[in-house]
Amino acid sequence: MVTPFHSDLTIDWKSFDKVTDFYQQAGAEGYFANCLSSEMYYLTPDERLAVTDRVVRHFKGKVPVVSTGSFGDTIAEKAEFVKKVHDLGTEAVILITSHFAERQDSDEVLIENLQKLASLTGNIPLGTYECPSPYKRVLSPEVFSYIVKSRRFIYHKDTSENIDNIRAKLNIAKGSSMQLYNAHTASAVASLRAGGAGLSPVSANFYPEILAWICRNADNPGKKEDVDWIQQEVARTEPLISKGYPVSSKYFLKKRGLPVEPVCRSNKRVLTGEQQDVLDQVYTRFSGWCERLGIKPVAV
Repeated sequence: MVTPFHSDLTIDWKSFDKVTDFYQQAGAEGYFANCLSSEMYYLTPDERLAVTDRVVRHFKGKVPVVSTGSFGDTIAEKAEFVKKVHDLGTEAVILITSHFAERQDSDEVLIENLQKLASLTGNIPLGTYECPSPYKRVLSPEVFSYIVKSRRFIYHKDTSENIDNIRAKLNIAKGSSMQLYNAHTASAVASLRAGGAGLSPVSANFYPEILAWICRNADNPGKKEDVDWIQQEVARTEPLISKGYPVSSKYFLKKRGLPVEPVCRSNKRVLTGEQQDVLDQVYTRFSGWCERLGIKPVAV
């Protein structure tokens, strides 16, 4: 989820609620509040809790909500924040993999620190996210096997951008409560066909209807031609929408009619005229996708 801001960079709660409803109307079946797209590193601790609480209260338990909780300088501080996020009513509290080991640290260090966090948080359901910041820590099969066997982890957002890595993880997760959500648009269909639970790419903050359609139809033999076609389309479009993100997403959502200003705390650059033209062309492309696939875009 993105976090809408006023021009003074305070959170625009009215727009936040409208964007939340928009996602659901477009087919979203779950929410990742307080994530990188939410500009979580630029929110205060109270704001991180507030955006999470807002979404949870909005749906009153009818839609699963996960949120990042691994904030704090020490494992103990992270555990305390995890408890606060859990107490809001989240389905699972997400741990950023690179919050638990330095870039040069071994997998053993990562596992040890995850174990410490787990031991301090009772039976709270946890999840992992291979967030690109502060650095991308892709989980090896060995680490993934540990979190699955621990039975504490039920969610994984994968950013490996490697379908073989994803398939290995899915094979490890078979028969467990672990669900994998792929953030890599180019391998979206392949990951779903391999058993992935869903998708969580940045493109869901532009045209969630398309991602929802892919999730519903990836395994539909009667739609295979269209599925393979739209996979190619979203893959080639991803680099275009990623430039200037998340400002680009907010520009696109505003073009779609949502009251979202294209301003961010994490990226204060204004989109160039050329970047805006590219996003306008993507909007036209999106309209064509909907027409071919029989999708009615959410009316805002």
